[in-house]
Amino acid sequence: MTPPSERPHRNFYGRRKGKHLRESQEAYLQEDLDALSPGPVDWEVNPDREPLDLASVFGGREIWLEVGFGGGEHMVHQASLNPQAGIIGCEPYINGVAMLLGKIRRAGVDNLRVYPGDVRDMFDVLPDASIAKAFLLYPDPWPKARHHRRRFVTPEHLEPLARVLKPGAEFRVATDIPDYVRQTLEEVPQAGFDLLTEVPEGWHRPWDDWISTRYEQKALRENRVPHYLTFRRKG
Repeated sequence: MTPPSERPHRNFYGRRKGKHLRESQEAYLQEDLDALSPGPVDWEVNPDREPLDLASVFGGREIWLEVGFGGGEHMVHQASLNPQAGIIGCEPYINGVAMLLGKIRRAGVDNLRVYPGDVRDMFDVLPDASIAKAFLLYPDPWPKARHHRRRFVTPEHLEPLARVLKPGAEFRVATDIPDYVRQTLEEVPQAGFDLLTEVPEGWHRPWDDWISTRYEQKALRENRVPHYLTFRRKG
């Protein structure tokens, strides 16, 4: 964990905001976002990087984490199926956050929390071995070779992910980019994970509780093939 008050320099790549938000989406952000906070994550409000009190947020529920939830359909789907779990979603793209908040209102689920920022800041304040399941679904592929170091499946992200996952926790990765699959299969085991998916026989078979996301539908329209990989955090 990062020592208190020593804020690291972290380059951020990607969009934080896209096209103009609708009036209803602005209202979701103003009215709902603060109440769905998992606690003090940003450096401005938690400079000493005190760990989050997840028990007070979710009670006795086990905790799941989704990294980059896009439009939020998978998070809401999982929350509806799994009321025994509390799910934290991290997404810096504010348009996606607004879309998720609208879905939460319509679904009426109460076991979600939202951090509209960089997951690396979340990793700083998650207690060790506190997360029972994690999802990385259609992450930004950064297709150019010189940008591969920006991908999530690098030590900068995987090492803190491994720290916050419980031994035996499941880590799911979905992507439509073959080279992302290659890098995932190389990097994730080195960070302390066992691959559970039969490769290559099983990597085109979605999980039983899967819901196809808008990003997956875009990939299918563009004739790209989804891959589904499951890892387990070593004990």
